[in-house]
Amino acid sequence: MRQRYRLYRRKNGGRYYIHDDVTGKQDSLHTTDRATALRLFHSRGEAQQQPAVNLQIARAYLAASDPQIAIRNWQFVMDEVVKLKKDQTQHRWQTAIKDKAFDNIRHLPLLETRPEHFLRVLEAGKVSTNVYLRRIHNFAVDMTWLPWPVLPKKRWPAVEFKEKRGITFEEHQAIVARELNPERKAFYQLAWHLGASQSDLACLEAENVDWENHIISCARKKTGTVAIMRFDDEVAEILRDLPGSGPLFPYLRSVRAGDRATEFKQRCNGLGIQGVTLHSYRYAWAERAKTAGYPEQFAMENLGQNSKAVHRAYSRKAKVELPSLGEYERRRKAFSNGRGTEPMAQAVIA
Repeated sequence: MRQRYRLYRRKNGGRYYIHDDVTGKQDSLHTTDRATALRLFHSRGEAQQQPAVNLQIARAYLAASDPQIAIRNWQFVMDEVVKLKKDQTQHRWQTAIKDKAFDNIRHLPLLETRPEHFLRVLEAGKVSTNVYLRRIHNFAVDMTWLPWPVLPKKRWPAVEFKEKRGITFEEHQAIVARELNPERKAFYQLAWHLGASQSDLACLEAENVDWENHIISCARKKTGTVAIMRFDDEVAEILRDLPGSGPLFPYLRSVRAGDRATEFKQRCNGLGIQGVTLHSYRYAWAERAKTAGYPEQFAMENLGQNSKAVHRAYSRKAKVELPSLGEYERRRKAFSNGRGTEPMAQAVIA
């Protein structure tokens, strides 16, 4: 093993120093006695070599069960994660792992990774870097490619997302009124009424529409879970103007999600609308559902299970003011007898 430290004596004063070939730093041993200096020098060398020896011993034991463990690096882990993803999720991962912040560890062997390596990545990266590094790290631990966590769970910096908001009805109306393309106009209208993600909505087909029960059902592109969206007469009018067979949005289905987002952004910029994206329709739907007193279970079913938009709206974004129990019971009785509307909670958006 290459010697890291060198001992030398300065002419002026005669004191002994240690030179570190790795850092280039020089430390005084505060002695002019050669015997004392040699003892201190050897102690420093042994302190440096012992951890390296321990690591070599650990590698030898681990290599007996997994020959690749000593050479597996973080780029390998990233590539394996991407292989398990599909469609738009795979595309997002392919883009995420190109983050320049990951260059700090890309070719670093897993067994040589220290907490400071991850901290440098997090310092150089963005919010998305924190999110994806956690997932990559957890994947390596779960696959037993990493014998121990690099960073304890409590030591990861908190993920702080930018505040997101739903698009307002007035903003939506302005966008629809200015849109001249019939297909894109219908796309924005259904986004408002259904709250579907842009990829799921763009890939809808006429066969997904159950006209008898007024239901649109599809498997979500991102998670594979089934979203069941109930529609009213207003949505039915929009659907009747779309193709009766095959894709409902032939053009929008053929373009990338990023292109659909860019087109929407251009329309917002033209109207001076800031702070919204196509995903804001999803947030708006969830907030409207909460405001109307729509049960959370039904909202989750409509947007697809484990929807972050539902969780966000129902946990804090929209607040509901409930009527008194007596008033609620009277509304429910009237609804059961067919003489009134369903007893939904009266609410306001915070």
